Parts: sequence; structure tokens; C-alpha cells
Amino acid sequence: MARLDEKTAIVTGAAGGIGLATVRRFLEEGARVVATDVAGEKLGEALGGETGVVRLAADVTAADTPARLVEAALGETGRLDILVNNAGVVDRFLPVGEMTDELWARVMDINLNAPFRLCRAAIPVMLESGGGVIVNVGSVAGARGGRGGAAYTTSKHGLRGLTENIAAVYARAGIRAVLVAPGGVATGISLGGETSDLGMAALQRSLACNVRIAEPAEVANVILFAASDEASFVNGEEIVADGGWTVC
Repeated sequence: MARLDEKTAIVTGAAGGIGLATVRRFLEEGARVVATDVAGEKLGEALGGETGVVRLAADVTAADTPARLVEAALGETGRLDILVNNAGVVDRFLPVGEMTDELWARVMDINLNAPFRLCRAAIPVMLESGGGVIVNVGSVAGARGGRGGAAYTTSKHGLRGLTENIAAVYARAGIRAVLVAPGGVATGISLGGETSDLGMAALQRSLACNVRIAEPAEVANVILFAASDEASFVNGEEIVADGGWTVC
């Protein structure tokens, strides 16, 4: 029996990188997946030959997106077992003194507000069916100060707190929440403009003992574990997948 047989999952940021790798691993393990990304054309190209997946072009920050995703999941199997909040953006490594209100708001909306709203929409459905799993994709920046710019770092610290709160409140109702925190991953993510010399210098100092950059599939395997019944007693924890970057 596959590890996710008869499970229905939502995965955001699914058109590439960690999200795409996660969708593929979930499908291999028997799940039905609602895969969503703001890049609808890219999503279709990436998952064009896959079966067992619903492709839904959506902006995770749009007010109607949580309901649309939950409805799509329920339309497949009548249940929602797993939510993977993976969609995210970076902030060009800008420190506080160089951060704009616009960039701060955008990073917070995608990296923190959208996962909150998706969790809020998913939890009542999970409660009705007796439980579920929420996997939030954080970052080692959520436990350190020099792994990203001010907005990115703050958003990932916030996501860590959200994960822990959900775990503490809903554990007895059968809902687990786990944070998977990657280090450097070869996703090809764009920095969205010029970077900060000050912020990049801090990052370079922290990268001095980094072992290597991970492949997306390596992080997807950790997400799969966290979402599966093999991790049934893992709740409210941060699983770091950074090759030892934060301990060297």
C-alpha cells in the first residue's frame, strides 16, 4: 500500500521547485492532489502528463482562493487530508533600512497571510473528517536572523509561530501541523530586482560553511514524511532540511 493512498492534498506553489517535486512525490504515493500556482501556464506544462491531479491557476493572496482550493479538493474525494503551504517569495535580501512598504506587504501577504487563510479554510473541513495534516514550508531564516532580508526573515518566523499554535490548539482534534525548514535549494527563484549589498554580505558570511545546495526532491521527501502516517506523532515541530548549514 502506498503511503498516501486515499488521501487528498492541496499543494501551493506547485509549478516548479519544491512544490512541483512535492506534487510528484504525493502522486507516486497514491494521493489525489490539487496543485495550484499563480503561473497557470507553467503549472499546466509542468504537470501536463500527470494523472490524479487537479491543476488550478490561482493567486494564493486572492480572497476567494482558499475556498476555491478546498472546494476543488472536496470535489475530488469529498475530503481534505493534507495541506502543503509552499508558495513563497523572497525580498532581495533587503535590510530594514532599505525595505519599502510595498515589498514588506507583498512578502507578508504571500509568505504568511496566505498560509493563515488557507489553514483557516482547511481546518473546519479536516475537523469534520476527524483530522488532517498541515505542512508549512518555512526556512532556516525562520530560526536565524541572517538567512534573508527583513521581510522574508520575519515572515518565516511568523509561519513558525502559526504552525506551533495550530499544533497546540488542534492536536486533540486529530490535526497535526509541521514546519519543514529548508536551507539553500536549487529552485531557480527570482530575487525580483536588485539585491542589497548589506544584506548579501550578511548572507555570504552565513554561507561560509554551507555544505551544498539541495535539490527540490530532497526537500519534497521530507514533506512527504511529515504528511504521511509515518510521522503520526510529529506535531508542532520544525524539521530542518539544510544539510547541516545551521549547525556548522
